[in-house]
Formats: sequence, C-alpha cells, structure tokens
Amino acid sequence: MAQGKGNAAGTVIVAIALLGLMIHCEIVNAATQTINWTFNVVNWPRGKSFRAGDTIVFKYAPSTHNVVVVDANGYASCKTSAGAKVFTSGNDQITLARGQNYFICTFPGHCGGGVKIAVNAV
Repeated sequence: MAQGKGNAAGTVIVAIALLGLMIHCEIVNAATQTINWTFNVVNWPRGKSFRAGDTIVFKYAPSTHNVVVVDANGYASCKTSAGAKVFTSGNDQITLARGQNYFICTFPGHCGGGVKIAVNAV
C-alpha cells in the first residue's frame, strides 16, 4: 500500500513539472511585432499571424498620436467608451488577448485617416 502512495505522489510531481514546461513553452512562443503607428496603417495586420500573448509595440511621437484599446463599435465609429485604456508613451507594448483586438488613435481626424488596426489573435 505504501508503494501505491509513492507512485501517486510521483505522478503528481511529474504532472506539475509538465504543466510548468507547457506554460514556459507558451511564453517562449509569444512573438513581438512593431508597428510604425501613423496614417494608413489600417491594413498593417493583413497577411500577418497573431497569437494570444503576442506583443505589438506601437512606435510614434507622443505629441502626434496615442493608442486606445476599443471594442468593435469603437473601432467602427472611431469613438471610445468610458474607461478605455489610453497609451501615450510612443513606445507602447500591448499584449494581445485571444480574439479580436482593436486599437485606434483619438487625435482629431486620425482614426478616420486610418490610424487604427484590428488584430485577430488565435
């Protein structure tokens, strides 16, 4: 009977080790892509593959742009909702969530001028 308990404990330890390895592999596989955040970038994601956990680095002059995380309605209307996350560093690193991720610039006329992207992360 004591031998059976030892095997169960060993199995748990192996399972925990494998889980840790799987989590580590997911982190290692995350990619970073950089976008020059300016006019007419709306098609930038086209032809690129994105996974949940990937990072997009938005590069821009903070005096001329910002990056705001919005939902599908905000993306389509170029409007933000209360509590929207606004980035202003000019070197913003944003980790993608699974599914659609929407980003716009809220400087007047910018979103309508194509300073927005929609990224689908699988």
